[in-house]
Amino acid sequence: MGRRPKRNGRDVHGILLLHKPAGISSNGALQDVKKLYNANKAGHTGSLDQLASGLLPICLGEATKVSNYLLNADKRYQAECILGKTSSTGDAEGEILQERSIEGITEEKIAAVIPQFIGDIEQIPPMYSALKQQGQTLYKLARQGKTVERPPRPITIYDINLDGFEGDRLKFEVHCSKGTYIRTLAEDIGEALGCGAYISYLHRIGAGPYKNMIDFETLEHCATHGMEALDRLLIPIDTALTDWDSLYLNSEQATALCHGQAISLTHEYPVEHLLKLFDAEKKFMGIGTVNAIRKIIPKRLINL
Repeated sequence: MGRRPKRNGRDVHGILLLHKPAGISSNGALQDVKKLYNANKAGHTGSLDQLASGLLPICLGEATKVSNYLLNADKRYQAECILGKTSSTGDAEGEILQERSIEGITEEKIAAVIPQFIGDIEQIPPMYSALKQQGQTLYKLARQGKTVERPPRPITIYDINLDGFEGDRLKFEVHCSKGTYIRTLAEDIGEALGCGAYISYLHRIGAGPYKNMIDFETLEHCATHGMEALDRLLIPIDTALTDWDSLYLNSEQATALCHGQAISLTHEYPVEHLLKLFDAEKKFMGIGTVNAIRKIIPKRLINL
């Protein structure tokens, strides 16, 4: 077996709450952060459209082991859409496909249609998305002028707050589950109003437990003071699992789990329940789960 190539970067661990600016892709922002930190390993926790800005949690090093839980977390957005027009991409980057009158549309009429989009609903993903169908990325097919049938997916919209309607511009705030496309939500609201719509502004203000953000200007300023200054901007890995139950272990239990052994429970938890694990020094160890015989087994341990 060949040797792995030697890594020249740093083994740095933690979560950066990045304010991604509009105009760059999520992967582009990720690569910029990885380069600034000279990190060996990094990953983001759910793409933002290039047009969109806002909160993009980036996991460095061992924090990538919890990135999937942030990917599955609820999100919050501020959005603005243009009523009376539809676009090929569902946002301002696309070609205008149709224009319809917005005469007679009022805040009262908008407020009357909003409730039908709150709760557990189904949404058809847009063609301009990173989803794959039969091994092909949808946005690549869309750029070739192709449209394929997309099965609807279940999502949950917890709340939609209207922030203003002036001219043809409607502003609103959304709290939603993973997998929600705000572009599609805006289009569907536009169709319910009978005039169509597309997203003109999208800003993520929350992802799971996180709300605060750090912009690139702050990152670059800290970088002039060295890696220690950058590292101070990282938050602990276990903050991604804020709402989880915690289990504090003694030295013997922690050692057993690190060797893949099961340990007995002192509390009653359901089978497959996930727990945050801490060692005797209250240092985060990783994730454990309850097996069929009600014992804790390691699921994803952090190697720091």
